[in-house]
Amino acid sequence: VQLQASGGGLVQAGGSLRLPCAASGLTFSFSSYAMAWFRQTPWTEREFVAWISWSGGRTSYAESVKGRFTISRDIAKNAVSLQMNSLRPEDTAVYYCAAARTFSDRASPEITTYNYWGRGTLVTVSS
Repeated sequence: VQLQASGGGLVQAGGSLRLPCAASGLTFSFSSYAMAWFRQTPWTEREFVAWISWSGGRTSYAESVKGRFTISRDIAKNAVSLQMNSLRPEDTAVYYCAAARTFSDRASPEITTYNYWGRGTLVTVSS
């Protein structure tokens, strides 16, 4: 399974970015994978940002992004996206998409849950 995240860049505080992540090389149907976004800076460990269930029917967010970020998935395109609004300088990080083959509807913020990771895309928010 390959995950390709894109859409990162430089944006001013208060602005928006959308990060798409395309999945390929899937052994099983894309709809059997829960998807998530994490982020990491040079000074912090990788942290959970958002999760969406295999069906797309349930989502979960870190408290720091709740109400500003939205995760969604397009099963027909084998893709997941993270819409980020009202960006803040503290959102600056490399963002990674991740996949886990599971039919659980329980949100998982644990890194160890995810079997597949993309390379990451850098988001920089200027003040």
